Amino acid sequence: MLKQGKIARWEDEKGFGFIDPASGGKHIFVHIKAFPRGARRPEIGAGVSYVESNDAMGRSRAEDVRLLDEKFAFGPASKAFVLSASFLLVLAAIAMRGILPLHFFLLYICMSIITFLVYAMDKSSARKDGQRTPENMLHMLALLGGWPGALYAQQLLRHKSVKQPFRSIFWLTIALNIMALGYLASDRGAWLVDIFMKMLR
Repeated sequence: MLKQGKIARWEDEKGFGFIDPASGGKHIFVHIKAFPRGARRPEIGAGVSYVESNDAMGRSRAEDVRLLDEKFAFGPASKAFVLSASFLLVLAAIAMRGILPLHFFLLYICMSIITFLVYAMDKSSARKDGQRTPENMLHMLALLGGWPGALYAQQLLRHKSVKQPFRSIFWLTIALNIMALGYLASDRGAWLVDIFMKMLR
């Protein structure tokens, strides 16, 4: 039976919290996995609908949780996709105007796909307590042009999306990558572009 309530407590970094049922009674445990993938992060006081069930030990927990105003919300996964896609479209336009070779656009596409897949595998390993991908590797992939894929993967998969200082370093890699791209697109960076193109021949 579908019930309603409000988020009474939420530990964002741990990915769980408790719902205060609208009908009264004890708080209901809720995990981030109970929310639809790509939904915005839960916040204290947010209204939710849910189905109450029991775990293996007979404890109450919420499943199939929906934020009551989610249909009007523009979630973090959607925002990340729009930001990543917008950057790639701008890069494509720059390449079409001849400011940078088309190879750079293709490189970002390939690196984004690879980085997204690496994030997905690391998320799977985290669930299974398997061998994890080093964070330095994730940052290196982002720095080398895979950050659009990383940004979308973080929000869609809910992986590395709130952890600090990982997030701070991640945004630093984005800034460095964009600055490097700006340098390559300028007259000063033309010599590096020439070297890159010669390496591809």
